Amino acid sequence: MHAHGVYQINTRVWLREMAGELDRPASLADIPDAKLDQFSTLGFDFIWLLGIWKTGAAGRKVSATNPDWRPGYEETLGADLREEDICGSPFAVQEYVVHPEFGGNDALRSLRDRLHARGLQLILDFVGNHTALDHPWVKERPELYIHGTEEDLAREPYNYCRVETGRGTQILAHGQDPHYHGWPDTLQLNYRHPALHDAMCRQLLQIAEMCDGVRCDMAMLMLPDVFAGTWGSRSQPADGTRTTDRPFWPNAIALVRQEYRDFVFIAEVYWDKEWEMQQQGFDYTYDKRLYDRLVRQDVQGVRAHLERASIDFQRKLVRFLENHDEPRAASAFPPEVHRAAAVLVFLTPGLRLFHEGQVSIPRQSRGL
Repeated sequence: MHAHGVYQINTRVWLREMAGELDRPASLADIPDAKLDQFSTLGFDFIWLLGIWKTGAAGRKVSATNPDWRPGYEETLGADLREEDICGSPFAVQEYVVHPEFGGNDALRSLRDRLHARGLQLILDFVGNHTALDHPWVKERPELYIHGTEEDLAREPYNYCRVETGRGTQILAHGQDPHYHGWPDTLQLNYRHPALHDAMCRQLLQIAEMCDGVRCDMAMLMLPDVFAGTWGSRSQPADGTRTTDRPFWPNAIALVRQEYRDFVFIAEVYWDKEWEMQQQGFDYTYDKRLYDRLVRQDVQGVRAHLERASIDFQRKLVRFLENHDEPRAASAFPPEVHRAAAVLVFLTPGLRLFHEGQVSIPRQSRGL
């Protein structure tokens, strides 16, 4: 599959900047045709709208009150920081519907049609590992989450919380990367519960009606060996259902492609799991190893990285110099290294990921 590049845009930030130009709230319907024309002219194949899904009050409250996170807000916005700027993480998804502030599903549908008219495809997020604290399943289907005990909560208060469900108060685990404490604005889904596989497949099919592909957040966390290593015996379903250890991705990807043959799956993946994720059906997988070697200016490591891997594997790698999880490339690389790294990353096989702001766009071309 050929793809020249994907352009990542933070939806909320983009629309807020647009609102400043318009002097009124902006939605997806306000994105000008001239902007879409420019994306096409620049040669992109995909536009990735980060953070388009509905988030809830619970996530916003955690973001606003977590003392460890506020210094980051202050560093980014400085004296301009306002409480309304703290909107919650886009990866604490309450529901896979377009956020009402962005115009809802109808506005997205219209925008997608306009993208298609220009030969552009739409990429959206899929956060499969966890949900927001106030996702409907917390009330309706708490058995789909990892449960804990009072002892777990007392020992690891950063990894568990007490939650009101439709079946009373229960202790559930926060979503977790095994190398760090849990994300306190999320709850961990249990991929050893067979009913969760079915529910998440239905969720993916719903998303696939609305876009042309998904960027799957921390996709390797759902691999059976990673999941078992993270959760162990705690992944026994709370309702006594017999556990499953079958991988989620191959079946989920196959089901979506039965309905949408050309649907694109992009995996955010680390820990040398790229090849495994490609074998499970992903079209593209992050190439974080190359990025890290470039940042370290590891010339021999970069050369070996590009020479030793097969071309078929490399064609499915997502090459980038920055994204929303990495610092701006201009700050991560000295100027002469930045130029060389850009030539290398964006002229090697694979899917080239450009983060909003990396591409210089003349103001008169913005269409506002």
